[in-house]
Amino acid sequence: MKNRFSFKEEIWIYPSETAAWHFATLPKEQAKKIKSVFGANSRGFGSLPVSVTVGQTNWQTSIFPEKRSESYILPIKSEVRRKEGISAGDKVSFSLEIKI
Repeated sequence: MKNRFSFKEEIWIYPSETAAWHFATLPKEQAKKIKSVFGANSRGFGSLPVSVTVGQTNWQTSIFPEKRSESYILPIKSEVRRKEGISAGDKVSFSLEIKI
């Protein structure tokens, strides 16, 4: 059972009244595989715990299903964006491991 995935996607912002949240959307094919293999283990809001690496930075977070894109979205912490020089619109390479 494969639990590691790599992809390169654009960073986008979901604005709210209190903060600008940055995300990447997983490729649909990978999202389908993740959902079929790990979906039964989802937590609140359908989330799955993951370990993510971008450049030299690794962190723990969760991916969340998103109906509009029919995929999962990955939140990008501000600390990670600062360390790696990431901004909205950048295409970024990710390595992601499902932690179940």
